[in-house]
Amino acid sequence: MKYTETNKQAWEHAFDNRIDGFGDKDFSQLKNNPLAFVHKELMAELADINLHGKSVAQFCCNTGRELLSLMNLGVARGVGFDIAENIIQQARETAVKAEISGCEFVACDILEIPDKYHGQFDVVLLTIGAICWFKDLTLFFDKVAKCLKPNGRVVLYEIHPFENMLPMPSDEEFDESDLNKFAFSYFRNDPWIDNQGMTYMTGLTESKAFTSFSHTMGSIINSMVANGIYVTHLTEYDEAVSGMTKLYDGKGFPLSFVMLARKCIK
Repeated sequence: MKYTETNKQAWEHAFDNRIDGFGDKDFSQLKNNPLAFVHKELMAELADINLHGKSVAQFCCNTGRELLSLMNLGVARGVGFDIAENIIQQARETAVKAEISGCEFVACDILEIPDKYHGQFDVVLLTIGAICWFKDLTLFFDKVAKCLKPNGRVVLYEIHPFENMLPMPSDEEFDESDLNKFAFSYFRNDPWIDNQGMTYMTGLTESKAFTSFSHTMGSIINSMVANGIYVTHLTEYDEAVSGMTKLYDGKGFPLSFVMLARKCIK
C-alpha cells in the first residue's frame, strides 16, 4: 500500500478519535475575529500580496480554518484540498456555520488533484506541516505549478528544515538540560514513522502509522525551480510554529520560514 494511502487512514483514524469539541468552535472564532487563524508571520508577508478578488488554493488544508480566514481578505474563490475525508467534512461545516461563501473543500490525494483545477489559481498556499507528507517534492510542486495560473504565486509558511535535526520531547535523545544538542542528520533520507498519534487533536497515545519525510532547504527550492517556480522572497524565524519545539524559541536556531515564489510565464 502506498504511504499516501496509509497516511489517509492514519489521519482519518486520528480525527475520528479527536478530543471532544476539536474544531467545533472554529466558526465562532471566525465570526468574532475574521483573521483568527492567520499567524502573524504569515500575515506580515501577505501584506505585499493583494488577495482581493483572487483565487486561492490551499494544499493540505486540514480543517480549513486558515483558508477560511483568508477569505475575509476579499478572496473571490478559495479551494482547500486534503486527503482526509472526515477532516474535509468538518471544513465544509465550518464554512457554512461561519457564513463564509465562495470556498470549496475537496477530499483527494494532493498528487491526484483533478485536471479541472489546473490553471485555476492566482495563489497556492502551503502552511505548517504540509510538505513533509510528500517523498518527492518535484512531483508535489509539479501539481502546484499545474494548478497555478501563469505568473501565479506560491506562499509557503513552514517548519524550517533545520528543526528536523532537533530532538523532540518524545524522542529518547531529548535532554532538556542540553538544548544545543542535535540528534538527527539535516540530510536524513529515511522516512519518519510516527505511531504516537496527532496529539494536538487526539488523546491517543498510539495510532495508525504516519509516514513523513525530511527535506532540505535546497531540495525545496530546487523542486520548485524544476517546475518553473522561482523564489522571490525568504524570511526565516527563530520561533517555532510547532508546539512541540517551543523550548527552542529564541535560541538563534532557524525554526520556521515564509517563502514567496512565482510561476514563470512560458
